[in-house]
Amino acid sequence: MQKLFSFRRSALIVVLTAIVCSASSAAFGQSVTSTAASVTLTATLLESLTVTATPNLVTFNLNSGAAATGSTPVVIGTAWILGPGRSTVVLDGYFSSASAALTDGGSPANNIPTSEVLGQVTTGTPTSFTAFTQTAALGQAGAGLTLFSQSITAANRASLRTDNLNLKIDLTSQPQLPSGLYTGTLTLQAQAN
Repeated sequence: MQKLFSFRRSALIVVLTAIVCSASSAAFGQSVTSTAASVTLTATLLESLTVTATPNLVTFNLNSGAAATGSTPVVIGTAWILGPGRSTVVLDGYFSSASAALTDGGSPANNIPTSEVLGQVTTGTPTSFTAFTQTAALGQAGAGLTLFSQSITAANRASLRTDNLNLKIDLTSQPQLPSGLYTGTLTLQAQAN
């Protein structure tokens, strides 16, 4: 009986050892998961609105009492990235003075007023030559011209457009303007509303 008891005891020890070993290997085979860590991401895309103009010099061969067209169109690039609250992009051209868009700088000065400087943008607002005599959103009163007004939707909230500005100086109403070199600066600026 002792042999039987000893055999059973040995068998029980072997079985228990096998169970413990299999439990231990199963515990080592399972994965261990850590606690979770989180990272908050923030990204900002700022609104932007830019205007470029090429070339930055246009020349005219003026004719006393007649109209003269600029040497080349001004290629205007307008690009924007806007927020959802914006509904329109407007591009204006303007001079610093309605009475002196161009001047010879003499004493007294001889001037070409904005009423004699005309712009045309066939893809914009003034499709025919129009004088820079508007009170536009930007610039001096009576010295500007709106070149385009673009509606903004979800489809073009980030977009760009290219327009050609043709320029003309018409001296029909000023046939007695003396000869000289007349210079002036046309400012092109956009606004998003």
